[in-house]
Amino acid sequence: MRILLITHYFWPENYRINDLVLGLRDRGHDIEVLTGIPNYPSGTFYESYGLLKRRKDRFGGVPIYRTPGVPRGKGGHLRLLLNFLSFPASAGLLGPIYCRSSYDLIFVYEPSPITTVAPALIMKAIKGSPVVLWIQDLWPESLSATGAITSPPLLKLVELGVRLLYKGCDRILVQSRSFFSAVRRLGVDPKLISYYPNSAENLYQPVEVGKDAPERDLFPAGFCITFAGNIGAAQDFETILVAAEKLKNSKDIHFIILGDGRMRPWVEKEVEKRGLQRSVHLLGRFPAESMPRFFALSDALLVTLKNDPVFALTIPSKVQSYLACGRPVIAALEGEGARIIEESGAGIACPAEDPHCLSEAVLRLYNMSSKKRKKMGEKGRDYFEHNFERELLLDRLEGWMYRLAGGTPVKSES
Repeated sequence: MRILLITHYFWPENYRINDLVLGLRDRGHDIEVLTGIPNYPSGTFYESYGLLKRRKDRFGGVPIYRTPGVPRGKGGHLRLLLNFLSFPASAGLLGPIYCRSSYDLIFVYEPSPITTVAPALIMKAIKGSPVVLWIQDLWPESLSATGAITSPPLLKLVELGVRLLYKGCDRILVQSRSFFSAVRRLGVDPKLISYYPNSAENLYQPVEVGKDAPERDLFPAGFCITFAGNIGAAQDFETILVAAEKLKNSKDIHFIILGDGRMRPWVEKEVEKRGLQRSVHLLGRFPAESMPRFFALSDALLVTLKNDPVFALTIPSKVQSYLACGRPVIAALEGEGARIIEESGAGIACPAEDPHCLSEAVLRLYNMSSKKRKKMGEKGRDYFEHNFERELLLDRLEGWMYRLAGGTPVKSES
């Protein structure tokens, strides 16, 4: 098939859609990508990219067309609004000029903003191609949960826009089963909604770390709990820091933070203010290829979200990476993500925004034998292989795509 992917974020930004594109490419599909100029999570354009340069690119042989937009900046509401609106506006205008082929299918990846669907519907009107939307974040719920919009009338207006965008899609995929009711509520026929969770790149697996691996030099001696990913409002770093304060006297326990985001300056100040320099270590961002080694050096992996109904519906994508690497997981969150950790036996789930329970979960793992922790990791890896394995999910996606495009699926949907 010839597929057009429309996404606000793409390589060199680190998102799961990058690997999905390579998976489809390897299966013989002809893919083009319409996206923006990379600026996440730093908020500034990546080196060698800009409004007037590197507008055409390639990733693993896949052509990329980049349209201009306003970078996120420091994540203020005005800059985010301009970022969320500028890409779909420019993609809607320039997409038909850049992407001149006929397409069997248009695929939209949506981890926010939902406005990314708009240029896909413009392309659908011009090309006559069906649109598949893969929802990572629910709108308007995510806007309310993060505090981006609190006005009920404005949230209702956004909801109306989302209804119209959903209506134009031919199939909607949701990354969590808990999303079904929210999408149905906005008028989507249940027959058009399918569960399609995130997987993890093949590089995420249990690994042996060499004695001379550079990651070893970055880890302190002791019991290390590693958080990897975005340092944002949704990740509830307040709870992590309070839990670290409660564990201050356990001088062998360390929290390792891998990643970046708009809340990082606040976290750095709080670490200093609370006197946590010895136990909380912000190491910064690293390539995805190094993550399995960092995880292998960790005694436990940490995922957190704020206590909000919309976050209880979601599965943070780091959950799949953690499970794939076969390490014990501490999940300080509600709902679907916590259910997966409990169901898999991969670790300990505790309530969101409860630093006491988080500190108790850390101590439970700390006092547990290494043999029991290893068993937890093995259960997580087994759960991953049966529910989130890459090729299994690609088979399912390919089946839906062939059916929607009017062809015969080459592989079973189930």
